[in-house]
Formats: sequence, C-alpha cells, structure tokens
Amino acid sequence: MNSLRPGHLKINDFDYPLTDDRIAKFPLKNRDDSKLLFLHGDQPEERKFKEIADLLPSNSLLVFNETKVIQARLIFQKKTGANIEIFCLEPVAPTNDFQLAFQLTSSVVWKCFVGNAKRWKDEVLEMSIDYNGEEIIFKAEKKEHVGEAFLIEFSWDPKSWIFSQMIELSGLVPIPPYLNRQAVDSDKERYQTIYARNNGSVAAPTAGLHFTDKILKAIKDKGIETEKVTLHVGAGTFKPVSSETISNHEMHTEQIVISLEALKHLYLKLDESIIAVGTTSLRTLESLYWMALKLKSGDDHFDVQQWDPYQESEYKLNAREAFRILIEYLEKRNLKYLKGQTQLMIAPGYQFKIIKGLITNFHQPKSTLLLLVAALIGDNWKTAYEFALQSDFRFLSYGDSCLFLS
Repeated sequence: MNSLRPGHLKINDFDYPLTDDRIAKFPLKNRDDSKLLFLHGDQPEERKFKEIADLLPSNSLLVFNETKVIQARLIFQKKTGANIEIFCLEPVAPTNDFQLAFQLTSSVVWKCFVGNAKRWKDEVLEMSIDYNGEEIIFKAEKKEHVGEAFLIEFSWDPKSWIFSQMIELSGLVPIPPYLNRQAVDSDKERYQTIYARNNGSVAAPTAGLHFTDKILKAIKDKGIETEKVTLHVGAGTFKPVSSETISNHEMHTEQIVISLEALKHLYLKLDESIIAVGTTSLRTLESLYWMALKLKSGDDHFDVQQWDPYQESEYKLNAREAFRILIEYLEKRNLKYLKGQTQLMIAPGYQFKIIKGLITNFHQPKSTLLLLVAALIGDNWKTAYEFALQSDFRFLSYGDSCLFLS
C-alpha cells in the first residue's frame, strides 16, 4: 500500500464554523453577480465572478460537466392519505445506462431512497397526471431492499410516454437538504447550468451555476478553449463523513461519459492549463488516468475504486501515455464514447495527474468535497475559508465561487 494513502486523516481536521445564516438559501438574481474567491499562491483575493475570464490563464482549457439535473423527487399518496417520497438514484433494469433508461416506454426499475418506507407495505402506489386534458396513470411498486435503498418498478399508462417525460411531469427538483426549504418553480431553471444536456444528476454541478452566455463569450474572446464531459452526480455527494478517519468512509459511485473527440482535445492540451469547472469535472478527469492504468494492466472495466490511486502498481504512466491508451482503445473498437464509473477518493496525499486548477463553490464542513479542495491547495483551504467567512461570502450550492490555480 502506498504511504500516501490518506485513510489516517481525521475528518475533524477538515471542519470550520458554518452557521445556517451563511448558507445561501436562494441564488442571486443574476448568475454572474456572485463573488469569486481567487487563490493563486498563498493569499486569497475577493473578486467578482464576472472577472473570471481575466483571471484565467490564456492557455487554459476549461472542462464543464454537462449533466442535467432530473426532477428526482416523486411524491405518491397512499389511499390512507400518507405521503411516500421516492427519490430516484440510478436505473437498474432493463438497463443501467441513464440515457437509455430515460427513453424507455412502459416500465423501468430504479434504485431509490424511500421516505416513510415503513408505511408502504405491498400496495402499488398510483398518481394521476393531467396533461393537456389527457390522463396519465403513473405507478410505483416496491420490489426489494438494497442496502439503504429500494428497487422500485415504475410503470405508466398510456405506455407511449417515456420515463424522462414522466418524471418531468410529476417530479420535484431535488434541491440540497441543507437548504431546509421546499423547492420552488424558479429552482427548475436556477438549479441547472445553462449548458446542461444529459439527464442523470440528482444534484447540480454547482460551480457551473455561475456561468452565463456573456461569461462564456468573454472566455471564448480571450482564446480560452472549452470541453464537455458528463458525470452524473449522485445523492452520495451530500453524504457526510461519519467515521473518525476517512478510511472507513465509503465513497459514492457515479457514472462517467466522455467522447473520443473530448479525449483527443484534452490530449492536445495536457501541457497547458486544464481547469476543471467543479469537483465533478475534476473527478472525471482524474479518473481517466486510473482507467488507463487499469487498461495497461489488462483490466478494461473502466471502474475506478476509491483507493485505486493509493495502491502500489507495477505500471507507471504519465498523463500523455494515459490518454493515448484510452484513445487507442476506443479507436480500435470503433467506439465514440468512453463509459465507466468512478468511486475515486481525492484527499490530501493525492497526486493530481491532469488538472492545473479548479473553479468550485464552498463546500460543507467535514465533507469529501472539502477533502478534495485540501488535496489541491493544501492547508491554504483554511486561509481561504476563513477569509470567505470574514468577507461575507455566501456558502454552498447557491453561494459564491472560488478559482484555485496551482
């Protein structure tokens, strides 16, 4: 085992005083009006997000996560009047591919959290949806218990509708639990990036919420290039580290999709500044390296485990070799996309392989996301967060932003 494995780290060392009044409950009126904490070196600066094009190196490649938040919260009512909340996590059958699952007609099985589960016995739950005078009956049937979740079979009539339409018509926006409020209509737009395209997330890649068409144009005008990847953000992103050390924390698994063309673009920019927009983009990019290392060792499952980077390996790769392996693998099989999953844990001790910077929001105390930030900027995370607290920055999903450059 590599001596850099961070399992010994105590989560209490990644705590800071975040009171409820510092958490942004709603977004600002304009996405790009947020503050920006800029850290390039040891001293943080307060800037405006509107200035980000000026702060980014001119040779940057910004990588965005174009996942789209689904209306994952479904409220069914029993005949007794009791509400059962079903929170969709990921598709299971007849496919576990998000994009295919959303196109299914008739029925689909998803892994879900269930609120008030003890009051839901064996009955099939139903809701009636009126759409332009047409009645649609949407049903949910509990199949089996899987860990903390359940397998739920959804079906509907008329069967010609597809599942993405069903949850769009019946579901609620899954805003983070720490907002301590109900979702409102404006969340449908504001808890979504302007470039979101691929359905699948139950939480927004929040660093991207600050971007506007005007900001993207300013970035392009400076000659900064952009690229898109997809990581579908799971509910586990909010899972706190409850163990004393992180060795006993199980990271959530999330699906990754990246095109061959994106891999080739990244390959050309490896010697420049690849900057991840959000922790999800960062985990995607860094996971690519470990997928390539597995390929070299004969494992082509594209499944990154949380401690993979901290294991001793007989194989050594640089980033350029890693991308060449991935590109050649896809080309030989006439594949246009690499699809896999990652459980990657990035914490102090991790050696970054791909990225040179990060745009991100402020994260919860004692969270794996804060561990990731600390891995990138070291103990400067304490300086940055203390500066933000003293300077009245707004925290968490709807809050202000950071730009960290290594």
